[in-house]
Parts: sequence; C-alpha cells; structure tokens
Amino acid sequence: MQKSYKKRFKITKTGKIMRRRMAQDHFRAKKTGSQIRKKRKGLSLGKADAKVFRKHLNLK
Repeated sequence: MQKSYKKRFKITKTGKIMRRRMAQDHFRAKKTGSQIRKKRKGLSLGKADAKVFRKHLNLK
C-alpha cells in the first residue's frame, strides 16, 4: 500500500475501508462539543469509492 493511502485510509478486519472525517484540525472554536465528538468516529467509504480504491491498490 502506498504511504499516502496508508496515512489516510484504514482497511478493517472485515474489509471495509475507513476514512477520517473532515474539519477536525482547525476552526474548531465555533463548533459545539457534540459536533466535535461526532467527527472523532471514522466513516466508511461508499461502494463506488471503495471499488476505485481497491482497483488502484490492486486489492480484491
């Protein structure tokens, strides 16, 4: 797996591809605590995006 992909995506044990939610690093002062907590969880890629990702990395 390329280093750039390794930083941004995680492949779970079941084969799902997880990514990080956006808008977590800066401009957080205006956001409520509940918004910040919701963004901590990962988000799985959609089927179309996962298909492209797998094709690019030569995964099954």
